[in-house]
Amino acid sequence: MSEDRARLARSAALASISVAVVLVALKTWASWKTGSTAMLGSLADSALDLIASFATLTGVWIASQPADEDHRFGHGKAEALAAIFQVMLIALSAFGIAIRAIMQFAGGQGTEAAAEGIGVSLVAIALTFALLGWQRYVMRRTRSLAIQTDHLHYKSDLFLNLAVIAALALDQVAGLTGADPAFGLAIAAWLGWGAFTAARAAVDDLMDREWPEEKRLAFVEAAARHPELSKLHDLRTRTSGHRDFVQFHVDLPGEMTVEEAHDIIERVEADLCRQFPDMELLIHIDPEGHVDEPGNPLAEENEFKRLENGK
Repeated sequence: MSEDRARLARSAALASISVAVVLVALKTWASWKTGSTAMLGSLADSALDLIASFATLTGVWIASQPADEDHRFGHGKAEALAAIFQVMLIALSAFGIAIRAIMQFAGGQGTEAAAEGIGVSLVAIALTFALLGWQRYVMRRTRSLAIQTDHLHYKSDLFLNLAVIAALALDQVAGLTGADPAFGLAIAAWLGWGAFTAARAAVDDLMDREWPEEKRLAFVEAAARHPELSKLHDLRTRTSGHRDFVQFHVDLPGEMTVEEAHDIIERVEADLCRQFPDMELLIHIDPEGHVDEPGNPLAEENEFKRLENGK
């Protein structure tokens, strides 16, 4: 990760920690005043956001470290590990909130001090909007998976705080005593879905999932614009943190000298890396007509032929 990207990612993590500290303090007071399960759920979420933001800061700091003898592909997967830790916290929070809501349904407790609770929720919404704006800017510049997962937390916070306002208003103004635990259950379900979504992205990164088909196709199209290459096969793509890794085989004439083949591959690599920044590319040369793995369709599928058939 470049120094500029690392600085931006760290700034987003520190901003999220600062916002979480303020929200935890405000919501602790509001939970005590209102006795609301929805507010308690929002407090639990903010407290976990604080812990998760420290994990994010740690993840982006480790990911920014250069490659070394033990990690020659870099440290990008530290962001996915930080994201998995955040997912575990979100899931635990959702479970705890759901249990509290069920207990409140059974006990029939009401809430108090709606004005204070609503006021705190409005302040939380304003702070969250500001943080989300900065995170979106950083995500566009860094493609940080840890920041993306943190962004998901705070995006869900907007709905959580609106749910708290609705729960307090319905419970104390409209007299619907079941509104607060009902919104608590809805918040728990929302957090659970967010945990699943974030986990899927983190697992894809850790499991070296192939690029999305559209991006993969765009890469093959870019390579196909080099007529000196033929039969691009055994294409493999993956992403680690903010960096992409690609490797493939191409055919070149068997009578070509090593120097000539090297010059062609150097030009191709420079062009493709220009079109796909933050990519590490490895190209293997086969003599024309060579078959690496006759029984392996994944290795031998000609991506150029597939591109022509698709058109």
